[in-house]
Amino acid sequence: MTTIKYDFAKLSDLDEIMHVENSCFTPDEASSREAMLERISLISDTFIVARDMEKQGTVVGIIVGPTSSRPYITDDLFDHSTPNKPTDTVQTITSLAVLEEYRKHKIATHLLEKLAEVDRENGRKVISLTCLDSLIPYYEKHGFKNKGKSESKLAGETWYNMTYDL
Repeated sequence: MTTIKYDFAKLSDLDEIMHVENSCFTPDEASSREAMLERISLISDTFIVARDMEKQGTVVGIIVGPTSSRPYITDDLFDHSTPNKPTDTVQTITSLAVLEEYRKHKIATHLLEKLAEVDRENGRKVISLTCLDSLIPYYEKHGFKNKGKSESKLAGETWYNMTYDL
């Protein structure tokens, strides 16, 4: 296995981030280039990338989301970001994605752990995300609790609220 380094996203990573995002989500589910650019610009403190150091630091995985005062993700968070507020106690995840050839090496697990470290350092209490039914067991294995169906209408899918207490 290659050496993976985890750090915060930079504007120069945008093309590689979009490659990861578009490789892992359907066109209706994937975030737009504009949304990702806004996230890098406004919430880079909660935008972590996994880099393959044996391939010049190429981005092979991402985790990103704004902080919030609300317990669950709302669809507006997928399109627009605002700077993270120090008073927010909820960390949302709008995207967790790892290129297929890098899966099964715990990169997504490490991305979740790195984001949780940042959140604990900043006094957040909960991580909140939505996922499809097929991914509920994955997140439960990582300590998330299924809070039932989400109000999200993203891509016309049925999503489930999942939370992790920090």
